[in-house]
Amino acid sequence: MLQYFNPGDRRALFQFADAFSELLEKYDYEEREIVLICIGSDRATGDCLGPIVGHKLRFHERFFTKKGFHVYGTLEKPVHAKNLEASIHFIQLYHPGALIIAIDASLGVANHVGYITLGEGSLCPGVGVDKNLPSVGDIFITGIVNLSGFGSQMLLQTTHLNLVMQLADFISLGIYRSLRNSNLRPALQRAE
Repeated sequence: MLQYFNPGDRRALFQFADAFSELLEKYDYEEREIVLICIGSDRATGDCLGPIVGHKLRFHERFFTKKGFHVYGTLEKPVHAKNLEASIHFIQLYHPGALIIAIDASLGVANHVGYITLGEGSLCPGVGVDKNLPSVGDIFITGIVNLSGFGSQMLLQTTHLNLVMQLADFISLGIYRSLRNSNLRPALQRAE
């Protein structure tokens, strides 16, 4: 089931964190490592959502890595079209059985630009710009950064950075709140 969240709505962050927590519980995440793979390139404004989220989550690295959470794809070391397959292979090799959460920018219809989506299943990166890349993830999160359709690659280049930053703030804060407030891992709250 795909869920949409409007960051402009006052309750959206809490609703997102709750929905994300419910998905994590469904996957019995307290028994598994969690890998967040933040996909995108730092060379296109519209495509840098994933690496910015990864960068922001790295600020909480101590919180994440000591408890079986791993973040791949940052501004410093992005996971993009050219290294996605190798990154997936690395994750499968070093984190077998991990719950994988894929985060990426997406394109959509006009009334959903600026929204966050949350869903169950694999993410197909590059579909909006006609790239054939491997799908990844058990859970996916996307930020709709611009319109889909003719000239999608150009639209990614001309996306407003302010919108991307707002979506990245929402996603990273929602993930952090969800994991920090989880009743399933009380040790996480003591780690800080």
